[in-house]
This record gives sequence, C-alpha cells and structure tokens, in this order.
Amino acid sequence: MKSYDELIRIDSFSDRIRYLQTKNAVGMYTYGGLRSINQTFYHSSEWRRLRRKIILRDKGNDLAFDGMPINGRIYIHHIVPITVDDITQRTELLTDPNNLVCVSFDTHQKIHYAEDIPEPYKERTKNDTIPWR
Repeated sequence: MKSYDELIRIDSFSDRIRYLQTKNAVGMYTYGGLRSINQTFYHSSEWRRLRRKIILRDKGNDLAFDGMPINGRIYIHHIVPITVDDITQRTELLTDPNNLVCVSFDTHQKIHYAEDIPEPYKERTKNDTIPWR
C-alpha cells in the first residue's frame, strides 16, 4: 500500500507525482452525490488540527519535497484515496498521517487528472528565478 514513508524516499518531484497518480479515482466514492459527508469532516476541528500538523511536518512544501514551497492554498491529499465508508466509519485511513501529504492545487490536479507528467521535467533548484524552462 502506498504511504508517506515511501513517498518521501522518492528523489524526484515528478516521480512523486507518478507514484501518487490515481487516474481519476477521486470522486468515485466521496463525491458521487455524497459530497456533504466529506465536507462535514473537512470542516471539523479534528481535521483542522490534523491539517496543521501535516503542514508543519511537510514544512508547507509540495509533496513534502524540500525547496518546493506551496505559494497559495495548501491542500492535504490522501495518498490512498478514501471512501464514504472511511468517513462514516472513521477508519484509520482517514486520519493516518502516513496517508497524508501537502500538495498545491496544480499538483493535486496532476495526481488525479493528468495522463502523464510531460518529459523532461526540469527540477527547480535553489536560487532558480526563471519560472519557465
């Protein structure tokens, strides 16, 4: 099973995205007309506390990748997708820190909807000020 512990051992940002790709699996269970169930959880104080812990652990970096700070809203991604049953039955998968990682909106979209990450992916480096390459 995929996990945060495995994810952070991957040396390339694009390979981390590939590791997490779900090919549109999101929505099949949690959004299929039952969005209110997951939104109730995501607005709970339990989730907000956990979210803060994950952001601190990952230092606000996209996919917990050093040097990739998220500029903007930080999303918390479930590495193994959750289902309605996970929410209603409060399974461990829902709140296990080893199943959570910080992502940007763009990265979250790539995980769920991108067919593939274009090659070659140019890794950003410290003091890299050129936004395109």
